Amino acid sequence: MSPTPSAPQEGVRAREVARTPSGAACATSPAGIRRWPAAPGLAALLSMGAYCLALAVHGSYPFGPRPRSVNDLGNQFVPFHARLWDLLHGGAHGDLFFNWGSGYGVPFLADFVTYLMNPFSLLVGVFPRALVDLPVFLVTLLSIGLGAALMTVLLGRLRPGPGVLRALLAVGYGLCAWVLNDGYADPMWMWGLVSLPLLGIAADWCLRRVRWVAGTLLVAVAFAGNFYTAAMATLATGLVLAVRMTTNADEGADTGGRLRVVGRAAGMTAAGVALAAPVLTVSLRASRVAQPPPTAVYGGRPPLLDQLAQLLPGGHGDVPAPNVFVGVPALLLVAAFPFVRAVPARVRIGWSLLAAGIGASFVWKPTILLWHGLALPNGSPYRAAFVLSGVLVMIAWLALAHRPRARELAAGAALVAVLLGCCRHRSAVGGATWLVVAGGGAVILAALVALARLGGRPRARLAATAVLAGAATLTAAYTAFSVAAVRDGIPWFRPKLTMTEGSLATRRGLIARDDWPRSRTDPGPHEYANNDPLLLGGEGGAYYSSYVPVATARALHGLGAGWYIRGRHTLSFEDPVGRALMGVSSAQSMPPAGGPRGRYTVVRDRPAPLVTVRRGPLPGPGSGPDTVFARQERVLGARVYEVPRLVPAAGTAPGPAPERAPGGWLLPDRPLPTTDAGALAAPNAGTAFTARCTPGSVALWYAPWFGGEVGGPGGTARAVGRWDVTANPLGRLGTVPADGVVRVWFAGQGRPYVPERAVGCLSPGRLDAAVRALEGPVRLTAGGHGLTATLRPGAAGTAVLALPAVPGWGCSVDGGPDRAPGAFGGLLAVPLARGATRLSCAYTPPGLAAGLATSGAGVLVVGAVAGAARVRRGRRRPIPPPFSNSAFRPNS
Repeated sequence: MSPTPSAPQEGVRAREVARTPSGAACATSPAGIRRWPAAPGLAALLSMGAYCLALAVHGSYPFGPRPRSVNDLGNQFVPFHARLWDLLHGGAHGDLFFNWGSGYGVPFLADFVTYLMNPFSLLVGVFPRALVDLPVFLVTLLSIGLGAALMTVLLGRLRPGPGVLRALLAVGYGLCAWVLNDGYADPMWMWGLVSLPLLGIAADWCLRRVRWVAGTLLVAVAFAGNFYTAAMATLATGLVLAVRMTTNADEGADTGGRLRVVGRAAGMTAAGVALAAPVLTVSLRASRVAQPPPTAVYGGRPPLLDQLAQLLPGGHGDVPAPNVFVGVPALLLVAAFPFVRAVPARVRIGWSLLAAGIGASFVWKPTILLWHGLALPNGSPYRAAFVLSGVLVMIAWLALAHRPRARELAAGAALVAVLLGCCRHRSAVGGATWLVVAGGGAVILAALVALARLGGRPRARLAATAVLAGAATLTAAYTAFSVAAVRDGIPWFRPKLTMTEGSLATRRGLIARDDWPRSRTDPGPHEYANNDPLLLGGEGGAYYSSYVPVATARALHGLGAGWYIRGRHTLSFEDPVGRALMGVSSAQSMPPAGGPRGRYTVVRDRPAPLVTVRRGPLPGPGSGPDTVFARQERVLGARVYEVPRLVPAAGTAPGPAPERAPGGWLLPDRPLPTTDAGALAAPNAGTAFTARCTPGSVALWYAPWFGGEVGGPGGTARAVGRWDVTANPLGRLGTVPADGVVRVWFAGQGRPYVPERAVGCLSPGRLDAAVRALEGPVRLTAGGHGLTATLRPGAAGTAVLALPAVPGWGCSVDGGPDRAPGAFGGLLAVPLARGATRLSCAYTPPGLAAGLATSGAGVLVVGAVAGAARVRRGRRRPIPPPFSNSAFRPNS
């Protein structure tokens, strides 16, 4: 039982009740904070309802025909959720550790903990796979609702007050600019919207010196759901905690008390992170061996007015800047906050400096690096903007909870009007902004003024609150609609084709042909999404993730596969030898240049076994030129190509090769005349070359960094290569004519490079004989993250697995000890002793053991603290905490 409050305490609480915005009883005790338990639910319903209303009016999925799968939402997260569906229903080739379907075999646990740990992602298992877009939408929607609900709770911890008003401000947080512009397309980031108030509640318990174990669990939940945004939210929560301590005037808030709070918070954070350690250790190890992204360049600080314009709801600017608006009610109250005299000056100064400091840190490169884990992100450098949105909502609540007077609200409205006038020519300010801020703001201002003046008239206050709720919700919905409408006109946001009739039909065809692990069935490069194998099934080479291993990217590229984003998006092989090496028995073919999109045919090949036994020593690199044709022949173990030198024959004369790639030519920089269909009008637009090969062989071309048009016996193809970023695959030119002369021409812009040996002529007969000669296992089984092969007895040699040699594999021969395999041409290679008959390999994610050990230590610490607290509670009476909400009382 709690001790009875003393008379002075009762007097303080009586004065506090008199100054609450509602005029009703609302004490500073936890009971007062939880006075209206329906407030979080109201915030969730209003925020989710406003978002759904906006999508319905806009005609967006699931309320209309417009797809939502823009950018990475379609390319990564819908396919990854389809993979999660397969895992939950037992239909995936692989498990949480390894994915046999993408990149010809890639690790998966880092992808899971990064992209699929938002707890709402598990809803995907409840719906049919063909409707995977719907649960992905629900991840965003429910994260909005939960984030708004928790923010409502946190606001009550900052200062008690009416739950309805807290809920209305939390709606602005749930539909802040970051959600509408950034988070909506990244379902895992949406957990950051939840993490910020979760961590704020945990920090409040630190101030009150209660619930250390519960706070630790909140930290663990935040980091487990998405460690990237949780780290940002942790930094922001630390800043908020510092402001709350430094602006607290309680007599108990001395230096010693503050240090105890800091120590308590640090211990809580460390223990919570330890509980979620596998998420961090696995992803950290995976990122260390991942293919590096293209170099990110910070474009510089946006103009100040463009930054300030982002405070105004309703628009979507074309100047990159932090997206921070939080709705019209919060905007008016934040603007009024410096003028609210009931808020102590130290509180106004502290919170204002906090908001300004965070805003400035978003556009200064050293602090941008701090927000993003010391790495400048590719894409938007303002991914942490949601934390400023949360701080602005907290400031708005501190203003409203002190019941601002009409003239203070008017001063805030005047400040907003000045801001709107100064930013009227900025790209983020359009007609929707004027409608929301000026029109909706006038209604909201009138409602706030009415609440300030009506005093103890319950019916009038109820009417004013209803008007405020309606205006806040409708302006939030219209803001979400207007942002989506503006985004429709930007080509970058063209949605991907995910779960369409075409993709579903392709999936059915793949399932019908799939005979894994005897061979692979490759979805091919048709790109319904960048992660087609995850979306459609099969076992292809396409893989798009921040965790593409460098070993995977380099191995596939070295053997002739294409890539995008500097290898962080790998592609399938498009040539017969590459497909044979990876055991591909059937694949979808690309449509011809200029042909109708979506019409693909199935190409069937004779695949090599997924595990081959090479008798004797493996061949080393040859003495000739290091071409892709030579590398393929080395891994295949047979000569199947003729590789002639190209000879300039006609057209514009080429120039000498660059120093980085001798033995080729730089073509002149000239415009490409095109027809309406997008193909070259005539071969003489570029430079023609000739080469001699055996008639009837298949001519292939390989110029990975060439951008332009390539023509040969079979027609033309468009090349999209760009040095180090986009690599063309080994592609087909056509059949060598009867005279044996291969005529090929290249035309491009920017002085593109053409290698001297860009053409190779493949003998289909030799390839067929080479594949038949490869020795496979008697039996091969592939489990979740391992495989077992029964071998034919014979001489010593090497088992070569058609898998990129990524770290984490361990192999044993005939039950012997596990050893890390080697690499041959970028593929896994395991030495075999004489008479070996059984090979077993299994993949273990690097960093998992260390993470589990750290989590175990965290469990012991939390358990020990919980046990000690239980013993203390049995021996001692509760001691009032040294910190309370009295720091935010108005001056009496």
